[in-house]
Amino acid sequence: MNKIVKETVDMMPGQLLARGVCRHMGSMGFACLEEFVPAKGLRVDVLAMGPKGELWVIECKSSKADFQSDKKWEGYLEWCDRYFWAVDSDFPLDLLPEGTGLLIGDAYDAEVIRMAPEAKLAAARRKVIIQKFAAIAARRLQSLRDPMARV
Repeated sequence: MNKIVKETVDMMPGQLLARGVCRHMGSMGFACLEEFVPAKGLRVDVLAMGPKGELWVIECKSSKADFQSDKKWEGYLEWCDRYFWAVDSDFPLDLLPEGTGLLIGDAYDAEVIRMAPEAKLAAARRKVIIQKFAAIAARRLQSLRDPMARV
């Protein structure tokens, strides 16, 4: 089997959605990290950093059950300037809370349907998150080049 096809087959639905979201965010000039841990006990699906240092959290929900099992999402609000849900076109949109952003996507792309309200981070917190973002991105890149590296 083609390596690219096999890797796609091995991905979970939420991971495929995150891939499409990251592709779209990249087209908007954002850099993305999947599965970013802003603080102990929290793990966001996608943290996107924009060209001006803006930080968006995007939670990818592949089903109604996936959404209903997420009890931590409100804790993510203090770690970003804007908060979004990303779902596929079949997701029941009436479940999503008001006052949050919305992307509709699939494994290949996404589109911002509703812009999230902005709640700017404090400068000190932004600095910490951007430094952590950079360090994690560098470690992940190094591990691709050298899987035996201690990163």
